[in-house]
Amino acid sequence: MSSSRCSLMLAAAVGLAVAGLATLSKAQSPSTEPNFAEAQQREFLLNAKIINYKQIGKGVTSPWRLTLSDGAVTHDAAFQNVDLRQAEVAFRQGPSEIGFRDFYGYNIAAYELAKLLGLSDMVPVTVERKWKGQAGALSWWVPWKWDEEMRQKQNLQPPNAEAWNNQVDKVRVFVQLIYDTDRNAGNLLSAEDWKLWIIDFTRAFRLHKTLRNPEQLQRCDRQLWENLHKLNAKELMEKTASHLSKGEVQALLARRDAMVDYLQRLIQQKGESAVLY
Repeated sequence: MSSSRCSLMLAAAVGLAVAGLATLSKAQSPSTEPNFAEAQQREFLLNAKIINYKQIGKGVTSPWRLTLSDGAVTHDAAFQNVDLRQAEVAFRQGPSEIGFRDFYGYNIAAYELAKLLGLSDMVPVTVERKWKGQAGALSWWVPWKWDEEMRQKQNLQPPNAEAWNNQVDKVRVFVQLIYDTDRNAGNLLSAEDWKLWIIDFTRAFRLHKTLRNPEQLQRCDRQLWENLHKLNAKELMEKTASHLSKGEVQALLARRDAMVDYLQRLIQQKGESAVLY
C-alpha cells in the first residue's frame, strides 16, 4: 500500500479537524482489532510505548499516526495538538466565524460527553497525552470500511435500514448538541458490519445557545432522551476540565434545553412512538 494511501486512511480514522482531505481509503480490517474494553483502550493510550510515528502530510492541522505497544499488543492511534485561536476566520464557503477556535481538547471533550450520554460506542476513545513535549489528543484508531462520502458515491445500502437510521438519528442529536461547524461526509465512518463511528470534533463546542440545524432532529433514542435530561453542569465540568470553558458548558446545556423543547413539541405533534424509539 502506498504511503499516500496510508496517510489518507489516518485522516479519517481520527477525531481531527482536517479541512479539504481527499477521498478516504479502506481502513485496516476489523480482524486486526485487539479485543479491548473501553477502559483497556484508555489505559493503552495513556501508557503504551510509542514505537513508531509518521506524519500524515495532509491537512492544515498536521496530525500524526502513532504506533503504540505495551509489549503484548500493538495498535495505532492518532495524535493531534492543534490549539488555534483567531479573532475572525473567513471561509471559502459560508460566513466568517468570529472567535474561531480549532482545539485538540474538543476531541477529548466529545468523548467524555459521549460517555455521559451513552454514546461512547460511537466516538473513539480519546485521551490527553504528551508526545515530544507537546500535549495533544490521542485517539484510538477504529476499524472502518467506508466514510459516508464513499458510501453515497458507491450507492451502498445497509442491510438493515432501521438499525442504520437509528444510528444516524443518534449522530444528529450529538452533532446538534455540540454545535460542530465542521461536519462533513468524511467524518462519519462505517465499519464492515455497518456500525457507525463519529469523528473529528476540533471545531465543535461553539458558544451559540441555539441549535444550528434543529430541523435535522426528527427522532431520538429513548435512552439518549433520558440521558439528555440527566446531563448537568457539575458533572460535565468535572469530566471535561481543561477542555471546555464554563461558557462552553453553559452554551451546551442551553442547546440541550432547546433540543429537549424541540423534541417535546415533535412528540406532542406526532406522538411519542413516532419520535422516541
